[in-house]
Amino acid sequence: MSASQIALFLDMLSSERGASPNTLAAYRHDLEDAAHRLARQRSSLEGADATALEALMRSLAADGLSAATAARRLSALKRFYRFLLKEGVRGDDPTAGMKGPKRARPLPKILSEEEVGRLFDAAENVDGPAGVRLLALLELLYAGGLRVSELVTLPLAAFSRAERYLVVTGKGGKDRIVPLTPSALEAVEAWKQVRADFLPSKASPSRGKAERYLFPSASAKAGHLTRERFAQMLGDLAVKAGLDPARVSPHVLRHAFATHLLANGADLRSLQTLLGHADVSTTEIYTHVLEARLKALMEDAHPLNRG
Repeated sequence: MSASQIALFLDMLSSERGASPNTLAAYRHDLEDAAHRLARQRSSLEGADATALEALMRSLAADGLSAATAARRLSALKRFYRFLLKEGVRGDDPTAGMKGPKRARPLPKILSEEEVGRLFDAAENVDGPAGVRLLALLELLYAGGLRVSELVTLPLAAFSRAERYLVVTGKGGKDRIVPLTPSALEAVEAWKQVRADFLPSKASPSRGKAERYLFPSASAKAGHLTRERFAQMLGDLAVKAGLDPARVSPHVLRHAFATHLLANGADLRSLQTLLGHADVSTTEIYTHVLEARLKALMEDAHPLNRG
């Protein structure tokens, strides 16, 4: 019976919530694993009580699974049992009082302002239209703190030199206004002069789709530069800048944008708006980055700490 209830649950997620194939696969894996563990306890996924589920969670820790994985499993179980309750399969939710393991939130990896400057210097030395494109991408990413998915899918209409800002559609389809620096405006204006070099031929059926994007692609099916290609470009740029490419990614530059703004006097609420965070608690992680950097600075540079 477990398999049929899991199938019904996944069908609901797909049809009513629009869950992606990856999300559905993750839920299936978590619930099937839970069903196997409960079977070893002589219980079942549909009939398990809170005691059995607590034992299941302990078995995850005993098997060496991380706190993050255990928390994800519990989240899947909570959603599954709420579904069974709603459908009348169960009269209670055995996970109602259960709390997941506490997870230490890792500090985001960032680059220093000097390291970001080296990336820009290297980008300015890349010749031709590809260099113009790379500099425009870098300027928008660092000037606006965009997510990489937001950056590569920017519509051409999002950019207005006269109004000096971008309208960015973020998570949940929510729009936000991102003001641009003069250097970002100049870089994008220069890019628009050579942008046609990256469009498919006029005879190509993908021409119309690609024309809609600020950063079109003649080869990508989506019509725009892909996240993977941009990440590869950044890695190559890091090498030119004398940086470890493993430390440089689009998301690291978004973190750098946020941390550098805070270090230079921005307030959390403004930063939350610029980043498109729904909750300020997500933005607060950058204050911890600053605290860690200041602590390291005191330990390394304060005269009383010198041997």
